[in-house]
Amino acid sequence: MNRYIIIVALAILAFATTSFSKEVEKNIDYSNTKVAYFAGGCFWGVEHHFEKKKGVKDAISGYMGGWVKDPGYYDVIKGKTGHVETVKVIYDPKVVTFEELTKLFFEIHDPEQKDGQGPDIGSQYLSGIFYHNLQEKKTAQSVVDILTSKGYDVATSLVEVSPFYTAEGFHQDYYARTGKTPYCHIYKKIF
Repeated sequence: MNRYIIIVALAILAFATTSFSKEVEKNIDYSNTKVAYFAGGCFWGVEHHFEKKKGVKDAISGYMGGWVKDPGYYDVIKGKTGHVETVKVIYDPKVVTFEELTKLFFEIHDPEQKDGQGPDIGSQYLSGIFYHNLQEKKTAQSVVDILTSKGYDVATSLVEVSPFYTAEGFHQDYYARTGKTPYCHIYKKIF
């Protein structure tokens, strides 16, 4: 119970200290793109790092994997919906591949943490890759196998894509709008 009070208090603090006056302008051409979904703890940091990757057109914070239709943030963070905080990555496959995105994903979070990510603890912060087809699953598994061969005890789940729900507007482009930096997602070269 105390953990949820702390999580809610942190979320309220983050909301209260967020400036919403700075809009992030996006004129994006989504033609000839593909979509990938990655869950690696708080979606703010995951979104931040993917948006900096060449070939990524957009990264959108949201929720995936639960049983509640159109979940809200406060129910998700309380673990009431079964969803994990997930980032929808829209990318140009002529510029960046699903494998490259998967490798970047493992370089921006701790794939060995089993109970969340950094200070964010709970099922809503678990690490996962959502795949559309057998090829994406095989690609993700081959990257996991590389990490395992390097001595990593990978906790990341590979799960079939399910409905994605876009998070509330105040979560989108959080670090770009606030000028803050990720608190639990730091790039670490592995590959």
